[in-house]
Amino acid sequence: MNSESFHFVMPSTRNMCAGTWVHAGYHLTTSIAQPSLLSLPFAFVGLGWGPGILGLITGAAVTFYAYYLLSRILEDSETRGHRYIRFRDLSRDVLGPAWSRLVILPFQLTLCVGAVIGAVLLGGQSLKIVYLQYFPNGSLQLYQFIIISGAAMLFLSQLPSFHSLRYMNLVSLVTCLGYSICVVSSAIYIVHSKQAPKRDYSLPYGPSNKFFNVFTSLSLIATNYGNGIIPEIQATIAPPTSQKMLKGLIICYIIVVSTYFPVTVSGYWAFGNHASGNIFINFITVHGVPLIPKWLLILSNALVIVQLIAVALVYSQPTFEIIEGRSSNIKYGKYGLRNLLPRLLLRTLFVAFPTLVAAMLPFFGDIYAFLGAFFCIPFDFILPMVFYSKYFKLSTRSVMFWINASIIIVFTIVGLLGCISTIRQIILDAKMYKLFANV
Repeated sequence: MNSESFHFVMPSTRNMCAGTWVHAGYHLTTSIAQPSLLSLPFAFVGLGWGPGILGLITGAAVTFYAYYLLSRILEDSETRGHRYIRFRDLSRDVLGPAWSRLVILPFQLTLCVGAVIGAVLLGGQSLKIVYLQYFPNGSLQLYQFIIISGAAMLFLSQLPSFHSLRYMNLVSLVTCLGYSICVVSSAIYIVHSKQAPKRDYSLPYGPSNKFFNVFTSLSLIATNYGNGIIPEIQATIAPPTSQKMLKGLIICYIIVVSTYFPVTVSGYWAFGNHASGNIFINFITVHGVPLIPKWLLILSNALVIVQLIAVALVYSQPTFEIIEGRSSNIKYGKYGLRNLLPRLLLRTLFVAFPTLVAAMLPFFGDIYAFLGAFFCIPFDFILPMVFYSKYFKLSTRSVMFWINASIIIVFTIVGLLGCISTIRQIILDAKMYKLFANV
């Protein structure tokens, strides 16, 4: 980035730093507690009750600890007169420029783009579910609903900054609670209905498959706790930021615990090892007949659609910041025509890319699990501990050093085995893949 573009980004960032810890809580909740949690009952299929619940608790505890460590680094650097506003800036000073440029930045952008693709795809699936309730024999295909989902995101992607999303992310928080209540209510309704499916909680498949399914499931759980944009969120808080991020994290994890656990337990309880990668699919029979009242199914999916737009916008922000930092010119002002037209064009092109990928690859769920193993686990379960130990130069005699080291070792192993298991699953499912499939 040249010096001119760098100085263009900084003033907009300073104007953005007007948020409170409550706003940070909204942003954190949208970036973590999102509709991908509807896949968590499926994660239990490969783990069962005991290991599944343990995995959920461990994921929540480790990521809360990891994000708190990152916030401590950012607060300490601020007291020393330097405020990090991007993950790559922090990694450059802690790990070095090569690591920041060649590893951290590509990892973060891949994670963010993957989250946007997943959001647009899930939005299209929910739109299709709603459509089929009104037009059971309708001719519209899934890719068309994905395009509609992408178009909605395209319109709202023109909001100027991360901070400007704060009220949308409040709505996102409320919708997350809303559809989680709908899922739990639906599961209870189905279990006590005459159409209740037979439930089997045994682990399916043979010993080797069970082994790989464990790490695929753990990767899926890790993906649901992933964030990857903690510094960018903390940058929205007005200084001084001391303890504000912790309060935001507490808000976020209250929502996480009150949604993840009830949705996962009720979904797995209702469908056992037949739980789908999107629990909403279980609410409809193979003949398209809903197992729950139609209004409840439509309401659930409508709430999901609203939140998915917010999720996609949150994870687009790091990419927007990079491309606009390189294309803008401070001489013409932030809203001058010279800067506004490239902004409109580049954001449009960016939104078009994940929309195209989602439409072409509606089986993105397998790839999403791989992204969790290869990107979320290093970013959210390993790097924060590395950063904290290096930044504060922890002594090898300190308890915290060995806590961090233990977490790093355990999740490095889980991440490696997760990569192997998810790649294996992609290969096994490849024969069913078809571009622009109407699944």
